[in-house]
Amino acid sequence: MFTSLGRYILLLQLSFRKPEKFKVYWAEVMREMVSVGIGSLGIISIISLFIGAATTIQVAFQLSSPLVPRSIAGSIARDSTILEFSPTISSLVLAGRVGSSIASQIGTMRVTEQIDALEIMGVNAPGYLIAPKIIAGITMVPLLVIASITLGITGGWLACVLSGDVSPSDYIAGVQGDFNGLTVRVALVKAAVFGFIIASICAYQGFYTSGGALEVGQSATKGVVYSCVMILFADLVITRLML
Repeated sequence: MFTSLGRYILLLQLSFRKPEKFKVYWAEVMREMVSVGIGSLGIISIISLFIGAATTIQVAFQLSSPLVPRSIAGSIARDSTILEFSPTISSLVLAGRVGSSIASQIGTMRVTEQIDALEIMGVNAPGYLIAPKIIAGITMVPLLVIASITLGITGGWLACVLSGDVSPSDYIAGVQGDFNGLTVRVALVKAAVFGFIIASICAYQGFYTSGGALEVGQSATKGVVYSCVMILFADLVITRLML
């Protein structure tokens, strides 16, 4: 475990060395941002809408007491979406979509000796391959989480309109009432940390792949599993520290 941790830290140190040609690295960062952000927007949108709708319906089902105002469904759905569902579930989905792609891409380059060729040519392979992915994860995952929060709350409103369990006016009143901006800050901190975890861990697994196609698949699986575990652990730590 300590050997893997040391290799992980040294790889991150190599990844953020001063680039040889900034223009080349900048183009790679832009390409990774498009891949992580635009490429993941569709699946994040679908998941957020359905999770927001399902959360609102389940909360409305629990409001059987006439003493509880119906608007509480909006505030519960809002806070649970902002604090937990959007950052955590979206990041777990991104670990499967983006993380596996990163690990398999870098792992394939390792087993086909493309990384060795870059190093022979004097290119800092970790900086060229890993740093743009980490930067894209840190910047694009928070933007995806903001979109997820918006769509999750919208999905709850659509559930109110279609089901009639809670009136849309009560839902909107609950969403707007007693809002605490700290919840959004916590969600953005979680998103940035989760983006770093996904990109760095999966890149590490791919970079140290050895063997052939079977080992590339195993590295991708390990990257996704370890990322999901670390996301849940970081979620607990950040929640405890900031709330």
